[in-house]
Amino acid sequence: MTLMTIGEFAERTRLSPKALRLYDRLGLVVPAHVDAASAYRRYAEDQVEPARLVGLLRRLDMPLAVIASVLRASPAGQARIISAYWAQVEAVTADRRALVGYLQERLTGAATTMYQIELRSLPRRNLLTICRHVTMDGTDAFFSDAFSRLRAAAPGLEGIAGCPYLIFYGEVSQDSDGPLELCRPVAPETAEGAVAGLAGVEFRTERPHEEVYIRLAAADMSWPALMPACDALVRWTAERQRDPAGPLRQVLIADRRTAAPDTLVCDLTIPLR
Repeated sequence: MTLMTIGEFAERTRLSPKALRLYDRLGLVVPAHVDAASAYRRYAEDQVEPARLVGLLRRLDMPLAVIASVLRASPAGQARIISAYWAQVEAVTADRRALVGYLQERLTGAATTMYQIELRSLPRRNLLTICRHVTMDGTDAFFSDAFSRLRAAAPGLEGIAGCPYLIFYGEVSQDSDGPLELCRPVAPETAEGAVAGLAGVEFRTERPHEEVYIRLAAADMSWPALMPACDALVRWTAERQRDPAGPLRQVLIADRRTAAPDTLVCDLTIPLR
C-alpha cells in the first residue's frame, strides 16, 4: 500500500499540515502509519475523503463527538446526522434571535408585543407533584417521566382546572437548574395515600385563588420568546397592586410536542393572593 507524506496528503485534502496534526490529536484523522524513529506521518488514499469531510464539518463548528459519529456512519446516515445537527443549530439561532430582540426592546423601551391578559378563578384542588433540579437539556426527559408517573397515580379533573402545570422556582437554563415542579390536579376524593410507595411524588392541597394569564401558541414557547409575556404579566400585577401568590407557571392546555406552531398550547400564569 502506497502511503503519502503529510505534505502530499495536505495537498490532496486541501487541509494544512497544522490542521492535520490537530485532527490527529483529536482522533478524527489518524495517520495510517507513524514512523517510530522520525515521527513522520503517512496517510492512505482511502483517508482523503474522510479528511475532507472532517475539515468541512469543523467549519460548521460541529462538536468532535458528532463528527466522530458522522465518520462511523454510512453515507445515508451521515446525511441524517448532519441534517439533525443543523436543525439543532437553527433552533438555537432562532432562540438567540428572539433573545436579542427581547434585550433590544427592553433596553430601548420600545416594546412592540401586545398580549391579551385575562383573569380567572380556580377552586380548591388536590395536587400530585414531582419537583426536581433540572437544566434545560433535561426538561423534556423530566416532563415525560414525571407526567407518566403522575397520570398513573390517580384520576384527574376535567376542564382548565385539571390541566397539569409547571412551576418555575428558579431559572431553568444551561447553567441554572430551577428547581422545576410538575403539578397534576386530581379528583377531589384523592387522598394523601395515593402517593404511598411512589418515590419522589408529593401530595398537597392548593387553596382557591385567582390567576392572571396569557395564552400562547407553540411557536412562542421557547424561553426567550416567553420573556416579553412574563414581563407583561409582572407589569399587570404591579399596575393593579396585586400580590403574586407564587412563582411563574405554565399551564399545559395541549401537547406541544405534536402541536402545529400556531396551536394554542400553554397559559403563562401568575397566581394571585
